[in-house]
Amino acid sequence: MQFLSDNAAAVHPAVWQALRDADAPDAPYDGDRWSARLDEAFSALFGQSCTALWVATGTAANCLALGAMVPPHGAVICHREAHIETDEGGAPGFYLHGAKLLLAEGEGALLTPASVEAVLAGIRPDVHQVQPQAISITQASEYGRVHRPAAVAALGALARERGLRLHMDGARFANAVAHLGCTPAAASCAGGVAALSFGFVKNGGMGAEAVVFFDPELAAVTRYRRKRAGHLQSKGRFLAAQILAMLERDLWLDNARAANAAAAELATACTDRLLHPVEANELFLRCTAVERAALRAQGFGFYDWGPDAARLVTAWNSDPAHVTALARALAAL
Repeated sequence: MQFLSDNAAAVHPAVWQALRDADAPDAPYDGDRWSARLDEAFSALFGQSCTALWVATGTAANCLALGAMVPPHGAVICHREAHIETDEGGAPGFYLHGAKLLLAEGEGALLTPASVEAVLAGIRPDVHQVQPQAISITQASEYGRVHRPAAVAALGALARERGLRLHMDGARFANAVAHLGCTPAAASCAGGVAALSFGFVKNGGMGAEAVVFFDPELAAVTRYRRKRAGHLQSKGRFLAAQILAMLERDLWLDNARAANAAAAELATACTDRLLHPVEANELFLRCTAVERAALRAQGFGFYDWGPDAARLVTAWNSDPAHVTALARALAAL
């Protein structure tokens, strides 16, 4: 009964079918008929013209997007708990050729204009200090919190005022939109996001993520950077086919709703233990080593989160019986 990570979840049957359907000769790289449909599909989803490029991993999606925004002598402002800071093995520095990450604070790993301004306030506009070129936020955050549309818009306004670009790490973008009940645009580009890393692997995909650009100039340079980074796969149709299958009939959103609902059921069983409000498909709760051992003895898999806490993650295909069993076990601790 695994609640380790949504990365461990099964691939959705519709994705497997799409891969089989794409298993026929076509143009290589991104010249195939599936890749050719991505821009139109994402433009329809967001209600505005955009360009979408497939890549294999979320790390590549984040770093290629930021690499188009930030020169080697620049910097990205992000939360100190952001995935690009804590869990990408220095990839941003590698892809951005040495550009820095400047770390901001914020409750629940959420950035605010005030927390970004606090970083900007300490930077002189001269050649002796690294100058920020972008802000990166996570939707949903590393603690499962969601940036509301008004919050995204406020950060977008600040970015425009300061001449910065706004990037969104949307590894769990689907879960955020499902929680907010708003349009995908309201949760991202309507607030001024220039590039979105749209996650699919955590939500039923096998090995495909999308970088969605709302600024065509960023997309143009990223085509070259994607090739140079080794992410222009020769059989790109298999990545495009996965993404299109998830977008069709809003499968991406249905999957996220299922994961969120499972997390909500668990949350009701351990409200007094929660370290953060549950707004997506992750739960962080106070849990002693003895209690964690007792849960594992009953067959539940999850990650420790420091010495006195645990992280539980639900997925699109979390077994309802397993969810109910864990809820009861949590309530009985």
